[in-house]
Order: sequence, then structure tokens, then C-alpha cells
Amino acid sequence: MSNPTNRDDPLLLLSGHHPSSASSPIAVADADSYLLDSSQIGSASGSFQNDGFLDAGLISEADYGFSRPDFRQGPLVGTVELYDRHVFLCYKNPQVWPPRIEAAEFDRLPRLLAAALAARKPDMKRETRLTICEGHDGTETSNGDVLIFPDMIRYRRLTHFDVDTFVEEVLVKNGEWLPGSPEALRGWYIFVCCHGSRDRRCGVCGPSVISKFKNEIELRGLQGKVTVSPCSHIGGHKYAGNVIIFGPNTKKEVTGHWYGYVMTEDVPLLLEQHIGKGEIVDFLWRGQMGLSEEDQKKSQELRFQVNGGINMDRSTKDNSPQPYEVSPNMCASQVEGTGCCQGNGSFSCCQNLTSQEKRRYSDSTEFSTNSAVEKKKSFKKQVSRNNSGKGNGPRKVCSMPTWYECWEREDTYAALAVVGAALSVAFAYSCYKQLT
Repeated sequence: MSNPTNRDDPLLLLSGHHPSSASSPIAVADADSYLLDSSQIGSASGSFQNDGFLDAGLISEADYGFSRPDFRQGPLVGTVELYDRHVFLCYKNPQVWPPRIEAAEFDRLPRLLAAALAARKPDMKRETRLTICEGHDGTETSNGDVLIFPDMIRYRRLTHFDVDTFVEEVLVKNGEWLPGSPEALRGWYIFVCCHGSRDRRCGVCGPSVISKFKNEIELRGLQGKVTVSPCSHIGGHKYAGNVIIFGPNTKKEVTGHWYGYVMTEDVPLLLEQHIGKGEIVDFLWRGQMGLSEEDQKKSQELRFQVNGGINMDRSTKDNSPQPYEVSPNMCASQVEGTGCCQGNGSFSCCQNLTSQEKRRYSDSTEFSTNSAVEKKKSFKKQVSRNNSGKGNGPRKVCSMPTWYECWEREDTYAALAVVGAALSVAFAYSCYKQLT
């Protein structure tokens, strides 16, 4: 009989086995209570069938959001399995992803890519993980685009016909895929698990974290330097919101850091401290690509010895979520036009300001300082309201997408092929009738 806790494994860590509950850092005894069964999902393939995606009911934010009972109830560090390379396939959006998109009958591209990666795993020199991220035709991340980290490259428009060749040339031989040329990725890439059909917690927490990231990126003028995208299940449902940040460290080496229990209030801190200063936010840190679970723990212990645990002010031992507060001195240097953050390499999370922007920033800094106390009061009211059982109204995770919202170019080709075949049959039948 299979172990039910293994249902919380990552989407696809190409290792050919699942860890036991004794060794898996993400196994939880009650994980199934948060997972959605097939009777609630329908086909949800996003291709030609979608029989009521998450239309079974409304999801309570108090049960699955940031105030859920299991939120920040355990340690985070050492909960990322060892791997060396992360492959992201851009494919449709969370509203139409089925729970097991790598095995979905109607989603050929992710299914065939996952199968090819698993089949060629023994031939790969690097442990490789596959995750699906959002893709839209005609945008910067179109369906079929493949992002590879830490290589920081993008291949455009992979199709299911090219999967085997792509895996062979790029992921096994570490060469180039000849039909396409790799594009260099620059800046920072943030992925947030929003796979609501796989787990309710990710479906509730992920979208709000994504929205906050996008707002902060626009507010700070970081468009083109920091990119955020929803992604499928990465492992560790109970740590939602789950965030992965890829980008260069202070030594110009590309790293992939995992964060868990991320609230919307933590987003400014991640932008200012991790991306702007190159400093790990330890109280949210789950681990890092390229390190074993044990090495992740040792890495954090070493940082504690160096800085005295300065980034662990809000430890996971504190079970209640704490909102991030803006320090009045955090960006003081920006008023002088020098930029508020110590540059992480050639990148700074805050931009130099014009005189007009300085006045606007000065006003916003004063507002942030004055609102810190208000945030505390507001948060206490929120906790009190949650404890009293009020304010736990239902929240819809995913609305039923209309056919034109999930219709993609490949679907158009398939529909045209069906129409063409039907016309051919009708023409042939007409000729037959005339001859007889």
C-alpha cells in the first residue's frame, strides 16, 4: 500500500523514486485534507475539455490562507531536495492546469517532456527538476518556451514533436538545440506556486503574493529587471506561499533560493533584502538549489554565526503571521540620489530618483513610518477576528475559464485540422454519389 504522504512530493524531481515519510522534509500526516480529489476537478485540461474547473465550491481563506491553522507551525530550512538544474516549461495558466499536469492526457507537451526527462535521467550529469509556469501566446513567455536555471537561457516555442531532440541535445549533451538558438536571460526571475487544482493552500496564497510582487515591481520601476510568474506545484504544500527566486549573488553566480510561508507583507522585504542587497531572508528561507538538505541547515547556521541571526527576527517559532514593517531609515540614502539598497552586483532594487520623485518618495517614507503602528493595530484586529470565527467568508480560488481564455494557437491548428478532415470526407462522399 502506498504511503499517502507521498502525494506532497514535488511536481517532478527526476529521481525515479519518492522519499519516504521518514526522510521527506515535506511530508505531513494531514496533507490529503488540503488536496483536491478528481471529483472536484473534472478534466480541466485547458485544451478541449473543461468540465467545471474548481466549480465544486468556495474555498475559505481562513482555512487555507495566511491565517490557516498550520501556517508557520514548523521549521523551513532543509525542506528542498537536492537538485542542480531547474527547467520551466511555459504552458497556459493556473486556471486550466489539472492537478497532475505532467500526466494529463490532453496536455501533450508537458506530459511528453516529463516522460522524456524521466527516461533520460540516467544519462544526465545534473539532477534536473521540471516545473510548469504560465505562458501566453504573443507575450514575452509564449506557450512552449523553456527557461533553464542556473544556465539563465530561454528556448522559444518547443513543440511536442521536438521534445526528444531537445532533451537529448540540451539536457543530456549540454549542447544547443539546433532548430532554435538559446536566448540569455537577464535580471531576476521569481516563481510563485499558484497550483490551486493541486492544493487549496497554494491556490489561495499564491495569487495574492503574485499580485503584490507585480505591484511592488511597478512601484519601484523594476520592470524588465525583475520578472514574476505563477508556477505549478514545487513540493511542500504546507509552506504556501512558496516562492523561488533565481538571480546572481554577490559573486555573480546564479543561485535559486526557495522561500516558504511568504505573505504579501513579506514581498517588499524580499525585493529590498534578497534582490537589492543579496542577503538571504532566513526566517522565510527553505533552502537552495545545489545544496543538500543537510548543507542547507549548515549554511544557515554559518550565517547565524556571522551576523548573529539578524535575519531571523521573525522566526517560524512565532506561529502568528507578522506583517513586514518599513524601517524609516531603510531607504534614507535614496533621497540623496544614491539608491536605497547596496547594489547586488550591478543591480539595485531601488532606482536613483529625480527631484520630483524624491519629493514623492519623501512623502511615502513619512507615510510608511506613520503607518507602522497602524499596521500593528490592524493586524491585531485581523487575528482577533480570525480567532472569533468572524470574517471567514468564502473565497473563490479559480473561476471557470471561458473557452476563449484558454484557447491557444495549438488548439487552433487542431480545430482547423478537424474541420479540414470533415470537408475532405464530405467532398469524397459527394464525388462517390455522383459516380454511382
